[in-house]
Amino acid sequence: MRIEPPAMLALCMMLCANTASAAEATPAAVKLAQDAVIVDTHIDSPTGLMKEWRDLGEAQAREFDFPKARAGGLDVAFMSIYTSPGQDDDGTAETVANRMIDAVEKTARDNPDKFALLRSPRDVEALRRLGLVLLPMGMENGAPIGGDLGKLAFFFDRGVRYITLAHSANNRIADSSYAQDKKWNGLSPFGREVVAEMNRLGMMIDVSHLSDAAVAQAVELSRTPVVATHSALRHFTPGFERNLSDELAKAIAAKGGVIQIPFGNAFVDPASAAQTQAYFVAYNDYQRRRAAGQTMQTVAEFDAEWDKAHPPLPVKMDAVLDQIDYGVTLVGIDHIGIGSDFDGVGGALPEGLKTVADFPNLIAGLQARGYSEPDIRKIVGGNLLRVWRRVESVAASTRTPVPAAPGR
Repeated sequence: MRIEPPAMLALCMMLCANTASAAEATPAAVKLAQDAVIVDTHIDSPTGLMKEWRDLGEAQAREFDFPKARAGGLDVAFMSIYTSPGQDDDGTAETVANRMIDAVEKTARDNPDKFALLRSPRDVEALRRLGLVLLPMGMENGAPIGGDLGKLAFFFDRGVRYITLAHSANNRIADSSYAQDKKWNGLSPFGREVVAEMNRLGMMIDVSHLSDAAVAQAVELSRTPVVATHSALRHFTPGFERNLSDELAKAIAAKGGVIQIPFGNAFVDPASAAQTQAYFVAYNDYQRRRAAGQTMQTVAEFDAEWDKAHPPLPVKMDAVLDQIDYGVTLVGIDHIGIGSDFDGVGGALPEGLKTVADFPNLIAGLQARGYSEPDIRKIVGGNLLRVWRRVESVAASTRTPVPAAPGR
């Protein structure tokens, strides 16, 4: 059974004690967080599990685990199956992705009273009534499929329900927003085939991380609505291609899609975004020097040096609420959701949104800004589930029926 206030209120206040914000969780916000279906489309816990195994059914020093999820009212937590451009280059991306999926499966198998794998939005209500946190999977970076279109069906069968076509470098499918030199001017010819096959399978197309041209082409080519599982709006971060322009946000909404606002400082705060842009410029220069034999510094050493010189900047939760407000005004209440990037931004998160226990803080902030309960329900999960159902429906309607046996 789901824990209800006042017991849940006490648990939330205990876990959120060190994350006070301008909109602290009120009893009304906690109650709504527990009753609404909250869907977070991007949590990077599998990457941490590859480095050090932890039982996420128990409280951990991480941003996502079962106790925190229950306190925050999180129902559907998309586990990010992330592989890096380096793993794409060295041919290990497919192996790494399968190991991450194994880890998510093990987490659910070891904690059957806490977690369940989720393959379809049709199963959400029945499973959440059991008090379970549901774990669908999304693949961040299409590198694991290599150049083999058949790998899409393989990973769909393993539970992957969206693919972020590229990550921080151009790949076989699409150009990345972070790449200074684009390879395909959008999607590659293979990438166009990938979009069509994902539509056929019923797999959501994620345009986060893509170059502007790639986003526009994916939206145009897809027969279903597309999602941006963890992309904010460029209005607040001019020049930061990783976030969506107004024009692209409107195109996604016009196709029925949804923009899932992340919480990481780099997405919602202009100064943090500029710092992230500077990192990728420096990293690309480092890679050129390394390829030329001008430095022996490892990637880990480069990152450690950068992080020491550029600590996270303080950001308030209002930055996330401002993004939501602007998005709702720009594209409408039916096209904005949340994709936190918890466990994926090195703790660089706004005050009041430090872990999955803090969703009541976000809801309190939305309530304070005048959002109605039905609209909050749309933002925190309803919009994403609508898109997912549509993607499934289109795939089901276009499958070739099996012909009846002769004479029957």
